[in-house]
Amino acid sequence: MLDLCSFDNSAFDRGAPLWKEALWWLVRSLLFAPWFPVPSALKRGALRAFGAKVGGGVVIRSRVNVTFPWRLEIGDGVWIGDEVLILSLDRVSIGANSCISQRAFLCTGSHDFSKPSFDLRTRPIVIGEGCWIGACSFVAPGVSFGPGSRCCAGAVVTKNLVPGEDARGGASNAPSPPR
Repeated sequence: MLDLCSFDNSAFDRGAPLWKEALWWLVRSLLFAPWFPVPSALKRGALRAFGAKVGGGVVIRSRVNVTFPWRLEIGDGVWIGDEVLILSLDRVSIGANSCISQRAFLCTGSHDFSKPSFDLRTRPIVIGEGCWIGACSFVAPGVSFGPGSRCCAGAVVTKNLVPGEDARGGASNAPSPPR
């Protein structure tokens, strides 16, 4: 049984001082949270100023939520759709010419529910070049996408995908037949 009173997250390294995190929350509120379009160039610049590695020609739509930009790496020509959530408690790497569609959730953290203390566990996410993460998809901690792999809208991806592999929608995460 969980005992959330025993939860202790003090060992988690946030990767930056508290002042930097607070300043990021302010910048994120001004440039990333609005429903109206803010130029991608401003968003790319803000991410870089906070330590993200961001390639050229990256398109970032409205209401994209990045928790810790200093743990984010984005290749050239990436598109990030409206309301994407990148929970970067660990490293997130997005390869060149990949598309992260609207409302996708890249989640690098979870909890060990087998322990009463509900310990936080983080693992990086690596998305190879030329990948497509469909709308409303969930990508679990530790998942890697081989180049050219895709997950369909609504997919729950809990295992690594080899190059060119598809993950279908729903919780089944069943790969598509070979092409």
